[in-house]
Amino acid sequence: MPTKLGQNFLTSDDISRKIADSAGLSTKDNVLEIGPGKGMLTKYLAEYAGKILALEIDRALASGLQKENYRNTKIIEGDILKINLPKLIEENDFQNYKIVANLPYYITSKIIRLLLETKYPPRKMILMVQKEVGERIVALDSKESILSISVKFYAEPEILFYVAKENFDPAPEVDSVVIRIKRKKEIPKIDVKKFFSIVKAGFSSKRKMLVNNLSASFSVPKAELLKQMKKAGLDQKIRAEKLKIEDWLKLQNFLNAKK
Repeated sequence: MPTKLGQNFLTSDDISRKIADSAGLSTKDNVLEIGPGKGMLTKYLAEYAGKILALEIDRALASGLQKENYRNTKIIEGDILKINLPKLIEENDFQNYKIVANLPYYITSKIIRLLLETKYPPRKMILMVQKEVGERIVALDSKESILSISVKFYAEPEILFYVAKENFDPAPEVDSVVIRIKRKKEIPKIDVKKFFSIVKAGFSSKRKMLVNNLSASFSVPKAELLKQMKKAGLDQKIRAEKLKIEDWLKLQNFLNAKK
């Protein structure tokens, strides 16, 4: 993928193998690789996995990958954000699969959200992302965000290891991190759209207390919200970044009942 599209090519064999190892692959596993580029990671995935779909947006790079003839690997030219992913999964009998990818920095959040919400979500994702984004997903500083809540609603994220910027060509301005996002067995059976409308409202003004943001967004008296927050064990001065998934679910039940 051309660098103007945000791709920095991994150049380390050791790190490529370490990423492939992190996926815990066997010959029974299907893998969807997004943005294989020059195939630095693809060659190791082909050693371990049963079947691989490698989705590459750049025609020249896709053509080059075709010539390598990796074992059990199908190269597909396409954009993950534009392709009909459920159709691709169905056509290749890929419903049970894992994702391994070095994601372009500027569209990382969009791709992760797509993969979490698609009709056939992967059971596990091993992703190399910008260090700051990876740490925000995990909430390493104990400050949640819309992105981290979006991931944790569906999955359990964790940081595996860091990758210095010198391991890429061209070298980016920042370091990267490899994270694992493991799908939860049980996803809350609620109206997802309404749930995230509440989360977004809570984060609408980061400097304001949660009660002020929610009261303004949903026209609910502060006194009622504060009473509900107390029942949920939340401090009345708490900000959105301190709430966990279970806290948002409690507030969602209350706000939905007020509509």
